[in-house]
Amino acid sequence: MSRRAAFLLTLVCVTSGCLGAVTKGERMDEVVAANNQFAFDLYAQLGREPGNLFFSPYSLSTALAMTYAGARGETAAQMAKTLHAKLPPEQLDAAIHALVRRIGGEGGTRPYELAAANALWAQSGLSYQDDFLTRLERFYGAGLHQLDFHADPETARRTINAWVEEQTRDKIRELLKSGAITGDTELVLTNAIYFKGRWQDAFPKGRTEEGDFFVPKGSKTRVPLMHQLARFPYAEGSGFQALELPYVGNDLSLLVLLPKQRDGLPDLERELATASAMRPAVREVDVTLPRFKMTSGFTLNDTLSALGMPMAFTARADFSGMNGRGGLSISAVVHEAFVDVNEEGTEAAAATGVVMLRSLAVKAPRPEPVIFRADHPFLFLIRETKSGCILFLGRVNEPKG
Repeated sequence: MSRRAAFLLTLVCVTSGCLGAVTKGERMDEVVAANNQFAFDLYAQLGREPGNLFFSPYSLSTALAMTYAGARGETAAQMAKTLHAKLPPEQLDAAIHALVRRIGGEGGTRPYELAAANALWAQSGLSYQDDFLTRLERFYGAGLHQLDFHADPETARRTINAWVEEQTRDKIRELLKSGAITGDTELVLTNAIYFKGRWQDAFPKGRTEEGDFFVPKGSKTRVPLMHQLARFPYAEGSGFQALELPYVGNDLSLLVLLPKQRDGLPDLERELATASAMRPAVREVDVTLPRFKMTSGFTLNDTLSALGMPMAFTARADFSGMNGRGGLSISAVVHEAFVDVNEEGTEAAAATGVVMLRSLAVKAPRPEPVIFRADHPFLFLIRETKSGCILFLGRVNEPKG
């Protein structure tokens, strides 16, 4: 039986009306700060591997926040530390809930598409705590879906994957790979997020040309380089440039962090948190940016353990808040993300699954334009401009598309 509630925009998440004494200001800021710090922590771990990288910290923190709702004891303490969750659970849920409402436009129309959904997939015939189920549906919009993991794990896997594929507009087709669901699976918590937006100032297709992109270790490759001269928010730091490319509506933007030196990415990565917090001023900028597309996938058990929550993956895990009995642990946290940046705008999607086993005025003279030529490795973030909340985070070492 399904208790699913319709739900748009669940990035770290939930809806309105249930805030009680929690305000939308200070508490919401705490949630944004927690999500962003979690993003930087994850990048520090995942960025150790070479190559392109892309993920959604928002999707991951949402799925893990839902899982945290059922954690108890030391398991809950470790998860709270990893997620930088400093608010009491009920205030955390309400603050996340308020943030999602703001990002979602308070129910109004928007000139871009941004949607997310959560779901709870449980073994049929087993009971779960009413408080846990109510909390996930009320604050996260995660309705209960019953499946028979024990008798037919493969059908259950295909059912969840089909839901993810639908929510991400066919961009994430197989979140749960073969073998991820077994007869011992009792619960899967999922989050999916999809974004598609047009640039406020599109890149003219006629100005895109093949050019050199300098990849690590001094070699280069030929890639399509987009180009335009326009006014954009821009800043410079020690050793890097920061360029913000707004999407139509100005609610969301792409922030590109470009090292001034072709081999300067490692130094910039160490300053990611500081660089992403800079306040750019509008300047005329001569922009060159590669067209690129990528997909990244991860199993994050070891990464999350290294960040401070190892107990959740062991037989000592305490998720008794889910079923009242305990005996559950996380067997896998899986994540997949897709992004396509081109002349018209950006399309991005991501999904996370947490698999639980028994035992996510007047014109002044214009100065010379700034040159921003992203022809070597760089970082990029897609974020909500009012709150600064990071939805997606990535690295381009070698554009593909």
